[in-house]
Amino acid sequence: MKLPIYMDNAATSPCDPRVVEAMLPYFTEKFGNAGSRNHSFGWAAEEAIDIARNQIASLIGANSKEIIFTSGATEANNLAIKGAAEMYAKKPAGETGRGHIITAQHEHKAVLDPVHRLKKMGFDVTLIAPGEDGVIYASMVEKELREDTILVSIMWANNEIGTINEIPKIGKLCKARNIIVHTDATQWVGKMPTDVERDNIDLLSMSAHKIYGPKGVGALYVRRRRPRVRLVAQLEGGGQERGYRSGTHNITGIVGLGKAAELCSQEMDQEGARLVKLRKKLEDTLESRLEVSQVNGHRDRRLPHLTNISFGFVEGEGLMMAVKDIACSSGSACTSASLEPSYVLKALGIGDELAHSSLRLSLGRFTKEEEVDYAIDNIMTGVEKLRTMSPLYDMHKEGIDISQIEWAAH
Repeated sequence: MKLPIYMDNAATSPCDPRVVEAMLPYFTEKFGNAGSRNHSFGWAAEEAIDIARNQIASLIGANSKEIIFTSGATEANNLAIKGAAEMYAKKPAGETGRGHIITAQHEHKAVLDPVHRLKKMGFDVTLIAPGEDGVIYASMVEKELREDTILVSIMWANNEIGTINEIPKIGKLCKARNIIVHTDATQWVGKMPTDVERDNIDLLSMSAHKIYGPKGVGALYVRRRRPRVRLVAQLEGGGQERGYRSGTHNITGIVGLGKAAELCSQEMDQEGARLVKLRKKLEDTLESRLEVSQVNGHRDRRLPHLTNISFGFVEGEGLMMAVKDIACSSGSACTSASLEPSYVLKALGIGDELAHSSLRLSLGRFTKEEEVDYAIDNIMTGVEKLRTMSPLYDMHKEGIDISQIEWAAH
């Protein structure tokens, strides 16, 4: 077993060697531009795109014509949210009351930031607060729906805590009211069964590097019928991807995304069952052997591979140093460099101290059981060592309720 061990697959996953093998010819032998339609190099590139489109569509139960290639899930989210808001706005740009958008407080920044931008552009925005279990239920969305609601954007599974939201029920609720539904499915797709028809999805974002494909490529599913969803393009200049996303196609990346999707289709069930066992072993052992530790979010409504655990009476930075042989994170890769505690954990009502002392551990296709065993031992040793230096932990062991202490101000 090599150190450090990798347990940050929610941030990015290693490229599967089979994906790399599929991509290699498109760097050198089949290097054509799909826009070059007057020779065989361009035709080969176009054919590769068509194959990838079919592979991705098959994974999510879509039609290949509904797949739009992007540079990743962040761009897909921006195109979906801004594109839909501008297309279905109730009033012209520059006016207020242009339409109502619903999302959640603990969404990824790639959803929250575009929504905040739209608020400045005259749209009304509702941010739903999750409960302690971190799940957004259809009933929560239903309470916030208004006559002028034009878009609901709720992620399928949370990227920091792994909890699964009620997307099919939310989709059904919105479909009955002719409201567009978008889901950021970056952590979900390839890990769990997906059928955009059955699950009532209008727009779905995904990224290759979360499913053992290359970085820098993703896709957006855009429903074509019942109803036909239209978007305002956010990137213009060439008209590629049905006019939704201009720019020369990233053929190698697209081929990689397609192959990664195909492998997920074939191996998802077996892989998911294996990862659930490993994740539960990790959670159950740490919680049973380390007091004042907790798994954050719903215990059962969660992804097979992702957990987030807080350890009381441990300083956050010290914890990360104590487990330096485990590549994991203290939150989303986009925000974990911040000294602020995770806004996702704070949205669940978790206090700053526990939020700071949390680890996000995400397993993957190449994670071995011996690595999980090593992580358990390493984390336990680190937490126990740090607690020996904590006077608050000593007080806790003496039965003192720390929350009732009134600290003197100086």
